[in-house]
Amino acid sequence: MKRTKILIMAVLAAVVSCTQHRTTTVGTTPEIENRVEKLLSQMTLQEKIGQMNQVSAGGDVANYADALRSGQIGSILNEVDPVKINEFQRIAVEQSRLGIPLLVARDVIHGFHTEFPIPLGLAATFDPELVEEGARVAAVEATAQGVRWTFSPMLDIARDPRWGRIAEGSGEDTYLDAVMARAMVLGYQGRNLDSTSMAACIKHFVGYGAAEGGRDYNSTYLTERQLRNTYLPPFEEAVKAGAMTLMTSFNDNDGVPSTGNTFVLKDILRGEWGFDGLVVTDWNSMGEMISHGFGTDRRDVAEKAVNAGVDMDMMTFGFISHMEDLVNSGAVKVSTIDNAVRNILRIKFLLGLFENPYVDVEAAKAVQYAPAHLDAARRTAEESAILLKNDGILPLKPGARIFVTGPLADAPHDQLGTWAFDGEKEHTVTPLKALQARFPGKVSYVPGLSYSRESKPSFAGVTAAARRADAVLVFLGEEAILSGEAHSLADLNLQGSQSELLKAAKASGKPVVAVVMAGRPLTIERDLPSCNALLYSFHPGTMGGEALANLIFGDVNPSGKTPVTFLRTVGQAPLYYSHNMTGRPYSGQTLLADIPLEAGQTSLGNTSYYLDYGAYPLFPFGYGLSYTTFEYSGITLDKAEYSADDTIRVTFTLANTGKYDGTEVAQIYVRDLVGSITRPVKELKHFERVALKAGESRTVEAQIPVSALAFVGLDGTKKVESGDFLLWVSGDSASGESTRFKVK
Repeated sequence: MKRTKILIMAVLAAVVSCTQHRTTTVGTTPEIENRVEKLLSQMTLQEKIGQMNQVSAGGDVANYADALRSGQIGSILNEVDPVKINEFQRIAVEQSRLGIPLLVARDVIHGFHTEFPIPLGLAATFDPELVEEGARVAAVEATAQGVRWTFSPMLDIARDPRWGRIAEGSGEDTYLDAVMARAMVLGYQGRNLDSTSMAACIKHFVGYGAAEGGRDYNSTYLTERQLRNTYLPPFEEAVKAGAMTLMTSFNDNDGVPSTGNTFVLKDILRGEWGFDGLVVTDWNSMGEMISHGFGTDRRDVAEKAVNAGVDMDMMTFGFISHMEDLVNSGAVKVSTIDNAVRNILRIKFLLGLFENPYVDVEAAKAVQYAPAHLDAARRTAEESAILLKNDGILPLKPGARIFVTGPLADAPHDQLGTWAFDGEKEHTVTPLKALQARFPGKVSYVPGLSYSRESKPSFAGVTAAARRADAVLVFLGEEAILSGEAHSLADLNLQGSQSELLKAAKASGKPVVAVVMAGRPLTIERDLPSCNALLYSFHPGTMGGEALANLIFGDVNPSGKTPVTFLRTVGQAPLYYSHNMTGRPYSGQTLLADIPLEAGQTSLGNTSYYLDYGAYPLFPFGYGLSYTTFEYSGITLDKAEYSADDTIRVTFTLANTGKYDGTEVAQIYVRDLVGSITRPVKELKHFERVALKAGESRTVEAQIPVSALAFVGLDGTKKVESGDFLLWVSGDSASGESTRFKVK
């Protein structure tokens, strides 16, 4: 009897502990937990395993009817027709024994029908409120058609632009990624759960963006300290924001594939963070552990995945095929299955699917491309564009005769960017269409190239046509298919004959404005001399053309900043601003052209750099010009010395010293001069968008908790180490004067 009481108390303690964790993650309630337990108690082992099975539902609904009736499917993906989704749900809810609704999923990455800029473009806005608004629009449109789960946001830190999936994330910086992670989770799921809430899925857990050589699906070799200091913080912030689900990644890290990695899935995600949401594999990532050599067959990898902490299998069919046998053999505990199913049912209850599994088909049509949605997409595209060069030609004056050329001038499909499954090119406003609508009869157009990879020997016709205009607009970049998953590149120059097209436009003698629309930061150094101004727009989505026209003609002042370092040449990759200081930092030593003939075998500059390209990028992280100019002054801290539980109050004056109203993204960077491990030369700790009228100045105060300076040091614990620090307030990661402070 005494032993029974002890066991009961232990179970109650575990339940209390688990409940405490749940209130900090997906926001469950005692009522929902009771409903989960009641339903779970009625389920057979086969029905439980069925909930752990996700299938891609292409084709006729009837093909899946038997599996739905027998409770063998818990989730479907890739069906967006509300009529079909209702039919799927009807069979699951009305014809299966327990009537458990399906969780319908889709890759809603940067919009549903109304497409916003790709996530890298969203990050370029440095505007989390606008990013949250965009995710909310995507959720409203998608849930109206029955999609209640998106595989977004992608939180992979990406520092190698050769990796095609850099397009899907927020770039190279941990802090910026974490801020955007929170914004997107809150946007997808809403501040309060209702019928428009779409479960966010934070991915890919973890380290995928560090794929060796920038080759997709490749191995990573990140230490635990690197994971904790650089790659895990955005995921932890998303969990704190209430992210309901998480996806494992394709890569192995130090030999352990993510889908079978107990340390990251159980010890960190579940144990340290208390995550009580749903963990799903990436598409067949469980099966790919066989190719990794981490398992012998589907049965083996199914056992490894579920015991590592995976709840749902996407398209490997390992759980549905082998889990019953694994349980019966003792290789997998029933309690492990029960915990997985709890996590799945919890999300379905939270989303209200048991009460409202169906959608109103006619109402779904009304919300797509709503005027407010298109307006938000346009504003986001405007804020995401980055002015990288301007000799004064921009903004153009209305009334000018415009000549338009380039493969991206009228490419409605490619403008939407990667992972725009449900974007419809018929609704895309291209730059050409926007300009023609704005200036009827004053815009001439010769495509020059019909697509970005096309090669041509001559552009004499382009040069001749350009001479008849007052200004030339050349729209260049990448087709949508050239970035995203499985689209890694070793050459990041403009494809095909685009550089030659730009030169031909410049040969006209008329002012040339280049606009680049791409899924990654391309190596455009060789193209800068061929234009008077250059606007960089990561694929801007449905309203990109109107946004770019507004920017070019000064209705909107550019305010975007680079969310990732722009390289001079691909051979510099990976190159990022927050690198560690070496023992021999570069300071402008001898380059290749300066080496004398028959030079002695010396070490030349004796520092860390490339003989041919030095050590600096083309454009640093956080960089972006404006039609006006900004000046920082009066940078002061409220103290010279802080304790670990203090808040640093930074005050500075920002002045608009130019002729145009504008918005500056003020950025605050910090460097820990001496640590128990080598620290980055700079780390972004705060940013703020500040709108100023021409000639206006304003005193800005920013607050940074000293706890934000914590890192995992030599002893493996995360804490703020005492010592001296430098702080910069500036418009990018490479400028500004430092201010010194101390942490005691």
